[in-house]
Amino acid sequence: MFFRIFLVFLLLFMPGLGAGQSVPDTVPAATVESDAASVDDSDEAKTPNVSSGKGWRDTSGYPFPALADTIAAAQNMVQAMILREYCSNKKVSDNFVRERLSRFSRITEREENCQSLLDYGR
Repeated sequence: MFFRIFLVFLLLFMPGLGAGQSVPDTVPAATVESDAASVDDSDEAKTPNVSSGKGWRDTSGYPFPALADTIAAAQNMVQAMILREYCSNKKVSDNFVRERLSRFSRITEREENCQSLLDYGR
C-alpha cells in the first residue's frame, strides 16, 4: 500500500521540479565579449584594496560580536573562575597560583592577578 502511494506521489512531484527551472537565453558572441570586458573593469572597482588602510576589516558597527570573540570571552571567564578558586584556597601554593596567573596573562595579553579576575565575572 505504501509503495503505491509513494509511486503516485513521485509521479506527481517529479514534473514540478523541472517547472521552476529557467532556461538561459542565448546571447550573440560579440555581446558576450564586450560584456566580459566591462564586468572585469567593474569587478576591479568593487574589490576593496587590502593595502588601503586599517579600516577595511572594522566590525565595530555590528549589533552582535563575532562568534570567535564570544567563545574566547566564555573560555576566559571559565578560566578566571578556576583561577579565582585557586586564589581563594589557602592550601594551594603561591608559586602554583602565580604560574597559572602568568599563563592566563599570556592568553589575555594583559597583566592578571587575583583582583583582575573579577573583571571576567561581570
